[in-house]
Amino acid sequence: MFSKACEYGIKAMIYVATQSLKGDRVKIGDIVEKVGSPEAFTAKILSDLVKNGLIESLKGPYGGFAIQPAKMESIKVIQIVSVIDGDSIFRGCGLGLAECNALEPCPMHSKFVKIRSELKKALETTSLLELANGIKTGKTILIR
Repeated sequence: MFSKACEYGIKAMIYVATQSLKGDRVKIGDIVEKVGSPEAFTAKILSDLVKNGLIESLKGPYGGFAIQPAKMESIKVIQIVSVIDGDSIFRGCGLGLAECNALEPCPMHSKFVKIRSELKKALETTSLLELANGIKTGKTILIR
């Protein structure tokens, strides 16, 4: 559903959030280990998230990535998706046709309109704090 970059970005944000709730900053090596992503690719994704103000980065021996716990409730998953993948998940044709719309729909168009609407609502209403708390309580996992 999401691009690989977006999957890694969401997982990285969740992992950093869980560590930030404990008051810890996270090094890139820890993130790639816990998320199962390539280091250079993850560094680029995190750089984009830093530039867009979703995560903080501090250089040096006591540096790393962090998210202020007070900010986690206001960060919605749709913001992460938008930074990494844009809004193509809500616009493109479900069957990959170059042109697909209500006037000239693909065979799956009407089904995808509903799915996209529900997905967008879920991403807009799900906070980073909610996802981090799922990990913290053991109700959810990041990798197998």
